[in-house]
Amino acid sequence: MDFADLLGSVEKEAVFEPGQLLALDADPERVQRQLARWVRSGRLYHLRRGLYALAPPFQKIQPHPFLLANRLVGGSYVSLRSALAHRGFIPDFVAVTTSVTSGRSGVWETPLGRYEFCHMREDLLGDRGRLSLGGGQEAFVAGPERALLDLLYLAGPADIPAYLEELRLQHLGTLDLGELRRQAMGMGKSRLVRAAEHIAHLAETQIEDYELF
Repeated sequence: MDFADLLGSVEKEAVFEPGQLLALDADPERVQRQLARWVRSGRLYHLRRGLYALAPPFQKIQPHPFLLANRLVGGSYVSLRSALAHRGFIPDFVAVTTSVTSGRSGVWETPLGRYEFCHMREDLLGDRGRLSLGGGQEAFVAGPERALLDLLYLAGPADIPAYLEELRLQHLGTLDLGELRRQAMGMGKSRLVRAAEHIAHLAETQIEDYELF
């Protein structure tokens, strides 16, 4: 297998795994040695064990951070501030992609960015809805209702109203408040139920303020 063979096989993939190359070379050890050489020469990025991406100028598809987060830790979904910022509910730029997982908490430093994974019990994890990211890429990303609840659960602020004010939440009128309340109840935490009611109040206030103009 030479590099032209590799490009012909994976140039349309955002990321790839060595198993995808066995049709080109049936010897897994030889494939790994060749990949390691191309990483050292700067042609490939090694993202984690068994996960690679083409490096510029060979890269035709820029891996979206959310897709990469999903692939770094299987079963995770993007949530918290990353999901809220992506959906326009907070004005901040979030440099670190944050996800929730039932596995260990941890941080991955990769050539394509920094990724943080926060542990939650399996029974507390939200639905893993797929979100189109453009360019044929998709990722599991929390809806805004779930991202807010995940953030409040993990941050555990003593003063929820003050914490929500610091987030500078916007566009709350587009939230599904019934879904927010349902998910808060399902998590079995009274403080999250109270938080959902406070968010509902903020949403109603934002709508009233908008209607005044």
